Amino acid sequence: MKYSKEIRTGVVVIVAVLLFIYGFNFLKGKDIFATSFDLYAVYDHVDGLTANNTVQINGFKVGTVRDVQMDPVTNKIVVHFIITDEDAIITKNSSAEIFSDGLLGYKAIRLYILPNRPPTIDGDTLFGTNETGLKDQVSEMVLPLKRKLESLVSSVDSVVTVFNTLLGDSAQTDIAESFSTIRTALGNLQRTTYRLDTLIASESAKFSDIMTKIQLITTNLAANNDALTRAMNNIANITDTLAQSNLKTTIDNTNKTMIEVAAVMAKINSGQGSLGLLVNDPKLYQDLTRTNLDLDTLIRDIKAHPKRYFSVFGRKN
Repeated sequence: MKYSKEIRTGVVVIVAVLLFIYGFNFLKGKDIFATSFDLYAVYDHVDGLTANNTVQINGFKVGTVRDVQMDPVTNKIVVHFIITDEDAIITKNSSAEIFSDGLLGYKAIRLYILPNRPPTIDGDTLFGTNETGLKDQVSEMVLPLKRKLESLVSSVDSVVTVFNTLLGDSAQTDIAESFSTIRTALGNLQRTTYRLDTLIASESAKFSDIMTKIQLITTNLAANNDALTRAMNNIANITDTLAQSNLKTTIDNTNKTMIEVAAVMAKINSGQGSLGLLVNDPKLYQDLTRTNLDLDTLIRDIKAHPKRYFSVFGRKN
C-alpha cells in the first residue's frame, strides 16, 4: 500500500509535467502531437512580426511562426515557421508575404503558392516579401503630388521673376496710365448711359405714340385683309392677262414703227423729199415766206379795195 501511493503520486506528477509541457507548447503555437515541417523566409524587415503569429493560405491558417532571428552576417531577418496542416501543399519558389491581419496591425504571413511546381521539403527557404503598408501607400500617392507642387513652385518662381523684370519703373508708369485711361473711359460710358436713359425717358411718349400707330396700322391691315387679298388677286390676274396677251407682237410692231420713223427722220435730215428740202433748203423757206407775205398783202388789199378786183371781174363778164 505504501508503494502504491508513491506510484500514484509519481504518475500524477509526470502527467502534470506532460500537461504543462503540452500546454506551454500549445500556447506557443506548437502541437507536439501534430505532424509538421519547417520552412524559412528571409526579409529586410519584419514590421513587428513575432513568434506565434499565424501563417495563412488564402486567409486560412496552415501554420505558425516559430521564431524570428537576425542573421549576423547579412543583417537579414530569418523567420522560421512551421506548417501544421497536412493538406497544405507548399511548392518551391513560393513567396511568404508579411501583411497586417486586422485593423489593430497584427502581423501574419500570407503564402502565395506557385502552381505546377514540385512541393517543398522540410527546411526549404521561401521568398520573403512585405506588403505595402498604409504609410507606403500614402507616400506613393503623395509623391506625384509632391513633384507637381515642386514643379508648380518652380513655375511660380519663374513667373514672379518675369513679372519683376517686366514691371520696371516704366512699365508701372504705363500700367498706371492705362488704369487712368480705363477710369476715364468708364466715366464717359457712365455719362453716356445717363444721357441715354434721359433720352429714353424724354422720348418715351413719342415711342409710345409710334407703337400705338404701328398697332393701329396692323389692326387696319388685319381688318382689311379680305380687301387686300382681293387686290392682290386682281394684280395677279392683270399680270397673268398681260403674260397671256400678244404683248410681244405689239412691242415688236412698235419697234418696227420706231425704226421706220427713224429712217424717215434720217431722210428728212439728209434733205431727201419735199419735206426734207423744205426743212434743209433755206432758200425754199425764204421763198415760201415771201410768197406768204405777198399773199397776206394781196388779201389785205382785197379787203381794203374789193371793188377794184370785183369790178374787173364784172367787166369781163
